Amino acid sequence: MYRLEIIANKSVEEDITDALEQYIPEILYSIVPLVYGRGGNDRKLGTSTWPETNFLLVSYIEDEHLATAKAVIKAVKGRFKGEGIKLFIIKSEEL
Repeated sequence: MYRLEIIANKSVEEDITDALEQYIPEILYSIVPLVYGRGGNDRKLGTSTWPETNFLLVSYIEDEHLATAKAVIKAVKGRFKGEGIKLFIIKSEEL
């Protein structure tokens, strides 16, 4: 089992969730809808100076869905270059 953490611009949230649900129909996830922070190239703080914001999606998926999840996020990143879409993968186990 793997924990996926996806941090991305709020503007691509629907594209990411729709794609994950399309290619991994049984995916379950939680979303933190408003995430502030500083990435490699800019800040997303929801202020007048740095108006954009991010969201965080967390999902636990079985091993057989990992390659699909990676491919989905890679495809979305390809469509939205410069949006700072990040995928982090952590090996997990359920107790």
